Amino acid sequence: MTTVPTQAVEVEEPKDLGLGSVVGGANEKRLLNRDGTFNPRRRGLPFLSSLSVYHYMLTIGWPRFYAIILGGYVAANAVFAMMYLALGADSLIGEKPSAMGGAFWRAFFFSVESLSTIGYGNVTPNGMPAHFVMTLESLVGLLGLALGTGILFARFSRPTAALLFSDKAVVAPYHGMTAFMFRVTNSRTNQLVELEAKVLFSRIEGTVRKYDQLTLERSRVTFFPLSWTVVHPINEKSPMFGMTHEDFVAKDAEFLILLTGTDETFSTTVHARSSYKPDEIVFGYRFVNIYNPIDEEGVVSIDVHKLSDVEIADENDWSETTTWHHTGHFAGYSPRKR
Repeated sequence: MTTVPTQAVEVEEPKDLGLGSVVGGANEKRLLNRDGTFNPRRRGLPFLSSLSVYHYMLTIGWPRFYAIILGGYVAANAVFAMMYLALGADSLIGEKPSAMGGAFWRAFFFSVESLSTIGYGNVTPNGMPAHFVMTLESLVGLLGLALGTGILFARFSRPTAALLFSDKAVVAPYHGMTAFMFRVTNSRTNQLVELEAKVLFSRIEGTVRKYDQLTLERSRVTFFPLSWTVVHPINEKSPMFGMTHEDFVAKDAEFLILLTGTDETFSTTVHARSSYKPDEIVFGYRFVNIYNPIDEEGVVSIDVHKLSDVEIADENDWSETTTWHHTGHFAGYSPRKR
């Protein structure tokens, strides 16, 4: 008997990049916020498994971080002050309560001195119970100082990308057709190298959300000293081909963006995320020239304030077949020859 070999059937890999086809249906929030945070949530995890104070303290913004530190510091001193008061009026001796705003404030400021190991000596504990509370507070102060210092150092030393995305994306003229574009620049003085962009086009088709990774004019740049206009040409192969702004709104379209690069200061891979919804996309506009005139020393610079500025594309732009203007900003900006 002759055995006929069976041909392996290739199964197309899902294109959702881990978000799924159910997520992002009608009447749901955007999948990805402009600051890179996700709106979908994981619920039902055990409390201790989902609680990650250290990770939370590393990832929150600086204003909230300082607010939590200040609030925790005041709360800890207030708790120990109440403990001293609970031991009786004679648990603390020295300066009279009236000279320090009352019994609570005297206990509070004594707690501050004990927690931070200052110990001015104007107020002292009296009796074994008060000394036990003071000992416990000194231990909490030492551990809290070490923990706070470690978190603060980790926040400063953790490599992150601080990329600025243009407030608007545009569908602008490109090589005689149109293209989806947005601009990005580095908001820090450090350098990023080998920057790679991935753009995912998400929209509702029927009852499910579909995803397509868009083909970019250039998906990677080796150096990133100035700015980068990320361009997706809208040709016959593009899933955006023939779509209008009304189609974007009707299909609840969303463009999910992931930028990955190497921070040369830390030699570590960093990434940044963002997204654009239909109300953040303008048709028939192009980005303005972001480059400043080259100075007398021949130094090239950009004006970051113009990162999101757009202008109406004129008729000549729609018939242009040469390289689009974002790669030719230098025309007319050469320094005068000496």
